[in-house]
Amino acid sequence: MRGSLTPLENGKGLPFVPVRNFLVYDVASSRVRGEHAHRKCEQFLVAARGGVSVVVDDGRSRAEVRLTDPSVGLYLAPMVWGIQYKFDRDSLLLVMASRPYEADDYIRDYDEFRELVNR
Repeated sequence: MRGSLTPLENGKGLPFVPVRNFLVYDVASSRVRGEHAHRKCEQFLVAARGGVSVVVDDGRSRAEVRLTDPSVGLYLAPMVWGIQYKFDRDSLLLVMASRPYEADDYIRDYDEFRELVNR
């Protein structure tokens, strides 16, 4: 009757304290986001509204997860390739990150990522 509430408390329920948070929205269903890995940054993704599919790839295996419940999130460790796609029309993706934006932390080339993972 009063709706739902999902608490987000710093230092609780995540393996890191979020330093940077951002929202991804107004993404057409045919578009793809992500397509990178981080060297050090950890992330936690929550579909705050609607749904989005996420591909996670550790360089050895790949899986797809569909996020549709705002009380459930997906942890992306460093050195995991992430792709977000199949955004619902009204989707709102909340991303919590363990580090500030650092351009050098991004690995945007999949071949380079695979090479680093296999070292």
